[in-house]
Amino acid sequence: MASQVSTNPPPRRALVVVDVQNDYDGGNLAIQHPPFGDSLRNVARAMDAAATAGIPVVVVRQLAPAESPIFAKGSHGADLHPEIARRPHAHLVEKTLPSAFTGTDLAAWLSSHAIQTLTVVGYMTHNCILSTIVHAVHMGFQVEFLADAAGSVPYANSAGHASAADIHRVVGVVLQSRFAAVLHTGAWIEGLASDRLPERDTIHASHQRALALEAV
Repeated sequence: MASQVSTNPPPRRALVVVDVQNDYDGGNLAIQHPPFGDSLRNVARAMDAAATAGIPVVVVRQLAPAESPIFAKGSHGADLHPEIARRPHAHLVEKTLPSAFTGTDLAAWLSSHAIQTLTVVGYMTHNCILSTIVHAVHMGFQVEFLADAAGSVPYANSAGHASAADIHRVVGVVLQSRFAAVLHTGAWIEGLASDRLPERDTIHASHQRALALEAV
């Protein structure tokens, strides 16, 4: 029996490029995992693929007061990375808080362009990416996260210490369990022509799978 060919149009996506700024490239908040150069190349690949596919690109930039050690307004560190600045985008969002939706016109812009699905890349996985994705899901968007086009830094504070690799990995697992379909850039590019979105998991299934692994 021949397989049926879907006549549904591909989902209406926007690629949201979050805070790919110079402070992350060896600056005062240098990304450690995955290595910045590797993740930057994947961000660029995603932007180029989006342009080819007619997917609008939204570029987001974090700004802080002039005295801030990171992303100080008017500083080199706050500028978009040259690889992002030289590529076209449909909309620019400037923000002061982690979520790209808070205090910005992003939601209105997405609504005016009938966007249903957000593909999120950039920095940092555990801060602005996480905040933006959770916010998007609460607003009713479908979300994809390209884990190899993002990155983290290590933290140490009164709650403990975590490496950049651990933070990036754990946040990815948590996002896949409920908030976003987590995949790599190559797989996303291959699936752009499809009318099917990559699947995110569920909390219950993720938990049961972990219990089975831990019982071995």
